Amino acid sequence: MLHPASVAIISKGMKCLIIIFGYGLCYWLLLSFYDWNNTETLYSANRFPVQQAYGTKLRFIHATQAILISQKTVRFHPEELMSGKINWITNLRGIACLMVLMIHTTTWYITNAHSISPYNWDVANLLNSASRVSVPLFFMISGYLFFGERSAQPRHFLRIGLCLLFYSALALAYIVLFTHINVELSLKNLLQKPVFYHLWFFFAIFVIYLLSPLIQVKRVNGGMLLALMAILGVIANPNTVPVKTGGVEWLPVNLYINGDTFYYVVYGLLGRALGMMNTEKKPLTWLCAGLFIASVWIISRGTLHELHWRGNFADTWYLYAGPMVFICAVTIFIFVKNTMNGRELPGLSTISQHSLGIYGFHALVIHALRSSGIELKSWPVLDIVWIFGATLTMSLLLSMLVQKIDTRRLVS
Repeated sequence: MLHPASVAIISKGMKCLIIIFGYGLCYWLLLSFYDWNNTETLYSANRFPVQQAYGTKLRFIHATQAILISQKTVRFHPEELMSGKINWITNLRGIACLMVLMIHTTTWYITNAHSISPYNWDVANLLNSASRVSVPLFFMISGYLFFGERSAQPRHFLRIGLCLLFYSALALAYIVLFTHINVELSLKNLLQKPVFYHLWFFFAIFVIYLLSPLIQVKRVNGGMLLALMAILGVIANPNTVPVKTGGVEWLPVNLYINGDTFYYVVYGLLGRALGMMNTEKKPLTWLCAGLFIASVWIISRGTLHELHWRGNFADTWYLYAGPMVFICAVTIFIFVKNTMNGRELPGLSTISQHSLGIYGFHALVIHALRSSGIELKSWPVLDIVWIFGATLTMSLLLSMLVQKIDTRRLVS
């Protein structure tokens, strides 16, 4: 049984989301009625097909013809055509990378609620809640790139394998030199558990790559896709907090869905499906922004109530496959796609270019800073800014150094 306060916050949150979902469903169905999804796009991969022809001029002509053949003209900027990159994917990857850093920067405060003031804990809670979408976004980006005409190639599998080996070796070296963690135990469970906690992602993304040759997402009606997201993301999501009235459990509906990996694949499918859609509608953009803010608020309030009820932190609302995180991921994906496709933003472009290296190094840097006492825990908010900034800077510099050596970009 849930605490009455938790039931109250869940009920209010669900009512708000049902109202917003209802509005969104009507809007998407209206767009679908006018054949919204007939728009053809050429976003088949992060590398535009321009790069796949034989000559520079011929490539540009083929790309231009393909755009003109479509029923509606797709807006590409000249820089995007020439560089072969998709701006919003680059920007989105940079944002997701920053969010990962924020999650691990605030983790100490989230899990040590009794060591800091309620205000400082809630600041960390809000920042962490807003950043939970980071991992789902990485799966959505990978699905967008590989669940279409192009699938993962042997070089992609090689890169993931080398990254896992390289950063695991670095983590082992760090453990041996600077920690008291049992190295033998880490090596013994290498295939079941990553050497350092953040390396689990390389195992999980491997599944997306493995499935990519079997999956090619087709265009889906907007209303149908919204209904699918509502059912899989909220109504039948096994991570939805149970809602009971009069002894009857209304949510979640049991569709025998189990395991986080199922949702990682769903994120990949949605990334491709939403990426192919023409979502550039201002009301939809603002609706997504509102839904994202509302969902972040519900995640943070739900986590706060769990803390008060249990007397300690619980990740019930933080789960990457949880319903509120699911909504956050879909809405920010659409929001960034609609608003950040004009150009690669300078800071985000650099972070995106080094996102793999930053991800590989950041956890070690944070652990080193905290275990060495190079922190400002007397001023938690300032400490979050310091740890986040120092970790980003050091991880970025290390990534740049590795890229100087790793000219083929196998691990960077």
